[in-house]
Amino acid sequence: MFTGIIEETGSVARMDRLAAGARLEVRCRTVLADVTPGASIAVNGVCLTAVSFTREGFSADVSPETLSRSNLGTLAIGSPVNLERPLAASGRLGGHLVQGHVDGTGEFLSLDPLGDGNWWLTVRIPDEIDRYVVEKGSIAIDGISLTVASIEAGVVAAAIVPQTIATTTLGSRRPGDGVNVECDILAKYVEKLLGGRREAKSALTMDKLRELGY
Repeated sequence: MFTGIIEETGSVARMDRLAAGARLEVRCRTVLADVTPGASIAVNGVCLTAVSFTREGFSADVSPETLSRSNLGTLAIGSPVNLERPLAASGRLGGHLVQGHVDGTGEFLSLDPLGDGNWWLTVRIPDEIDRYVVEKGSIAIDGISLTVASIEAGVVAAAIVPQTIATTTLGSRRPGDGVNVECDILAKYVEKLLGGRREAKSALTMDKLRELGY
């Protein structure tokens, strides 16, 4: 489990396409502080398993499913990536609960200056996840925990503070770029529970009402 608070930006050192999936090598430093084989590291919001590491970076396998559901397949040597280690049980939840399970890729539309180092971000999200996003709710864009300022016609807007610009890859994005989107897991559970209740209600037929004396 992650928080969406990016610890550092690394860069892609190598991306080898395999018969199924790929092997990604990332150059970094901070997230290597306590890394062990099998440790989880979020790369652009995607939870990956570090299979090997050196003093300069780590390698991870990327499954075909991950390549199809995220922007990792578009990475090239030198591409910057957002990195975060999992939340320690004793750590502070500075953002929101982020699983590292990307729901899909959105389209980066714009990053407009607001003044004093603040920015206004707009991202078009896939239609199938629009229902999970609400104003003032949480969303992860490329692994960055953001508060939804508005959601209209499939376009999410969020205010970006100077610290976020300085410590993430957002400033390097260009219109049309694909960005990883993960919705708040709580919204999915609520939908599942409500769906279950609706199904339960549908089992109440006219015959059942007569049987109960109505």
